[in-house]
Amino acid sequence: MTTTPLSSDLTSVHRIGYGTMQLPGPGVMGPPRDHDEAVRVLRRAVELGVDHLDTAQFYGPDVANELIAEALHPYPEGLAIVSKVGAVRDGSGAWLPAQQPADLRAGVEANLRTLRTDRLTAVNLRLMEGGSHGLLEDQLAEMVAMREDGLIAGIGLSNATADQVRTALPVGLACVQNAYSLVDRSDEEVLDLCAGEGIAYVPFFPLGSAIPGMAKVTEQPAVRAVAARVGATPSQVGLAWLLARAENVLLIPGTSSVAHLEENVAAGDVTLSADDLATLEQG
Repeated sequence: MTTTPLSSDLTSVHRIGYGTMQLPGPGVMGPPRDHDEAVRVLRRAVELGVDHLDTAQFYGPDVANELIAEALHPYPEGLAIVSKVGAVRDGSGAWLPAQQPADLRAGVEANLRTLRTDRLTAVNLRLMEGGSHGLLEDQLAEMVAMREDGLIAGIGLSNATADQVRTALPVGLACVQNAYSLVDRSDEEVLDLCAGEGIAYVPFFPLGSAIPGMAKVTEQPAVRAVAARVGATPSQVGLAWLLARAENVLLIPGTSSVAHLEENVAAGDVTLSADDLATLEQG
C-alpha cells in the first residue's frame, strides 16, 4: 500500500486504513455479534500493514475502543488512532449532540480512557447540521487547547461544509471526514479545498449509503463492468476510484469480517486506466 501524510506534523500512513464502526452490534450499539472475529479483524488489519484506525467513543458506546485496546494494546509503533467527538448515545441508542467545549473535552478524555492511551493521533469534531449546537470558533478553541495540553496531536472536522473548513484553516487541520463516493460526489468542493491546503480527506460511506434503497457503488453497471475488466471486485473498484480521485484521499472502509478486510486492503493494488476512470465517472 502507498502512504500519504495525514498532516504535516504527523507520521505518514498507508492510504487504506480501517474504520471500526461495524465492530459493535446492530445499530452501532452493544457487543459485537462475534467478539473473537472482531479481535481477529483488528489484528489482521495491522498484519496487513494498516496503520490508520478510525474509531469513536460513541461506537457502542465504548465497544469499538475497548476492542481496539484488547486486540492491539500495547500499540505498535506508528499506529495512528483517530477518533471523533461531538455526539453521545442514550440508552435507546439515539445519537445526541454533545457540542459544547466541555462536551468535547469529556469526549476526548473518554476516548483516551477506553483506548488506554494518553494521546490520540487526531480527533475529528463531528459537526451537526443546522449550526445551532455551539459556535465553531469556541469549539475549535477547545480543540486547540487539548492539542496544546498534549491530549491530541491533530485536529479534524467531520460532516463539515466548505465554509466551516475555511473557518478552521487557521488552527491547522489534519483531516476532514465527510460523506463521498462514486455515487455521491456532492462534496467535491470540500475535497478540492482540502487537496489545495494539503489536508487529508477521509470519505465515509465510500461505497455509497448503508441505508436500504439508497444508491450503492457496487450495484452500478459501470462499476461491475470495470471490475470484470480489471479482475477485481466491485468494492475494490469503488475504493480504487477514490484513491485515484486525489492524492490526499485516505480510506477507512469498515467491516466485521477478516475476508472482507483483506478484500478492502487489496484494493490498494488495483490500477484503473484513464478509460476505466472515464467509464466510472460517466456512469
